[in-house]
Amino acid sequence: MLKAVVCRELGPPERLRLESFASQPLGAGEVRVAIRAAGLNFPDVLMVSGEYQLKPELPFTPGMEASGDIVEIGSDVSGVAAGDRAMVKMRHGAFTDEAVVMPSQLTPLPRTFDYAEGATFLAAHGTAYHALVDRGQLKSGETLLVHGAGGGVGLAAVEVGKLLGATVIAAASSEEKLAAAQARGADHGVLYAREPFRDAVKRITDGRGVDVVFDPVGGEVFENSVRCIAFGARLLVIGFTGGIGLARTNLILIKGASVLGVRAGEAARRDPALGEARMAALSAWAEQGKVRPNVSHRLPLQDVARAMRLLIDRKAIGRVALVME
Repeated sequence: MLKAVVCRELGPPERLRLESFASQPLGAGEVRVAIRAAGLNFPDVLMVSGEYQLKPELPFTPGMEASGDIVEIGSDVSGVAAGDRAMVKMRHGAFTDEAVVMPSQLTPLPRTFDYAEGATFLAAHGTAYHALVDRGQLKSGETLLVHGAGGGVGLAAVEVGKLLGATVIAAASSEEKLAAAQARGADHGVLYAREPFRDAVKRITDGRGVDVVFDPVGGEVFENSVRCIAFGARLLVIGFTGGIGLARTNLILIKGASVLGVRAGEAARRDPALGEARMAALSAWAEQGKVRPNVSHRLPLQDVARAMRLLIDRKAIGRVALVME
């Protein structure tokens, strides 16, 4: 019997259960994937607690991304074949031994990646690319401030920012996370506990401020970011792991700044061509060895609650993956 993580009641990750299920016949146009690894994202934690904007009907299996082997294709399927290694993007359902998906949900696994890296690539790097390229229009020579730079999406933003030619200031909560960000190309590191980051940014930029802020944290981090931006800056709102921030509209006006919400998945659903261009660029960078997820923890499927706690307690450096036996 196959196994899947099931959410039958909303709440903390400890309420999740591992349940058995049997394979179902494929329908026309469907593809069966043996999942080898699945990536954890903070929205997974929010979804199982009922705090995410997408609220699947109970019971459901969480998990937004995975990688594995295509083991069977249904009729009317083209472009993929049994035996192909693939990355899988889903709205939920990835924490399982086997998934039935549509070909449009599959992307070839880069030859440079193992399964855990493939399972932790699409969401973080896709978000970073959409934020910095499509929304922030980051230009070579500009200065980028990345908050939460030791997390999965933060490290991805550091990598993408450097590839775009920016000077990257990485802000993080520990020396270990700063070291990871600097290993990925960050030019400057700011430790939150050492000095107020807005003071550090002004010192690093000689008082000018940054052109783009990448903020998956929110709360006071967002509020203080407004105080260390250059004229015409773009503040990218990625998430709110630290709470909902309040914008100082007078400072936004004075600086001629823009506040931009970032929803990479929704943008691709509304404009598939945008998503295809993003994936083509990221896949090319991956094949060239220019980007790679940093997977700090690999745990078995049954340890999903412990894996989620690594995200909640901010103990992960980069990404956390569930690895199927």
